[in-house]
This record gives sequence, C-alpha cells and structure tokens, in this order.
Amino acid sequence: MIKNTKKLSLNFKILRIFLIPTILFSTPFFDNIQNAKAGLEFQWDSNTGFKRLKWFQKENARRSRNTIYFFLRPFERATDLLKINLAIPKTFKSTLKNEKISFCKVKIGGFEDRTKCLEDIPADFEINTEESGLRSLDIYPYRPIQSNKDSYAIVLKVFNPKKSGLYQFHSYGQYKGKSVSTYLGSWTIGID
Repeated sequence: MIKNTKKLSLNFKILRIFLIPTILFSTPFFDNIQNAKAGLEFQWDSNTGFKRLKWFQKENARRSRNTIYFFLRPFERATDLLKINLAIPKTFKSTLKNEKISFCKVKIGGFEDRTKCLEDIPADFEINTEESGLRSLDIYPYRPIQSNKDSYAIVLKVFNPKKSGLYQFHSYGQYKGKSVSTYLGSWTIGID
C-alpha cells in the first residue's frame, strides 16, 4: 500500500514537470489563434452547380464601415452581360443606398498591390425588397459588359451587420441574346 502511494505521488510529480511548463508556454499563443486569418472557406451548400467567386472586403468587424468588392473576372463571363442581379441574404441586415453602390472596371490586388477601381462603369441600380425579407440588387449598365480580359466589380460601401457569421451572396446575369438570367456564381463573406 505504501509502495503504491509513493509510486502514485512520483507519477504526479513527473506529470507536473511536463504539464505545467507546457501550459505556461502555450498560453500566450492562444491569443494569436483568434486573430489568425485562415484561407479556408466553408460552404454549406456545395454541389456541382456551385461556383465560388472571388471577393475582397476592407473590414470584417461587426458594425464597422466596410467596402466590399464582388469580382467578376474574365473567365466568369461567357458573353456580353446586359444585366447583373446580386441576391443579398436576408440575414445581412445593413442599409443599402444607391449612392453607396458602384460598378467599375477593377484591378484586383494581391501581395504587392491594392485592389482599386480603374474606371467607373455608368449603370442604373435598383434595390428590390420582397415581402419575405429577401433583397436583391439589379445592375443595368448603360453599355453591355464585354467578355474581354478586364475584371469588373460590384462595390458596396455599407456598415457591417450586428451579427457575425457567414453571408452568402449569389449573382445572376443576363447575357446578350438571352431573355433569362443565368447563375454566375456565389461569394461567401465572413463577418467576425
């Protein structure tokens, strides 16, 4: 009995030697985990018809002023676009104003460059709100958006919603010669 208690107390001493320094040295690193920016995107409805589009936002904190760029790159447009529809999730509770929405030819930034609009594309914007709470934004450019090597962006200057989470925006476009809009792709915006 005495041997068992001595052996048990020795095991606890050894465990303390390894456990306490591990906890002390790893604690400062837990603060950095919350601030880590992961390149992982979670899709809850990913099927073969889903097409992920590229986007950029300047601020991802709740209730902060934000500029969101929704990119339409050259290979994401088949032919000339006459109309673009942006379906806004009903949980993205933010006020949209026509004067804070723009459509432009964009230079997509990267490691060394910033994302910036090169040329504003004149267009009419129509914000639609349905009874079910769904909102959408229709963009009617004055000239068809050509299927060339230029990238374009829908730019929203909004205040982020109060709730954090993932917000999935869908886009539809009406091509020249077609009477029905087709699915272009989706963007998933994260608000912390």
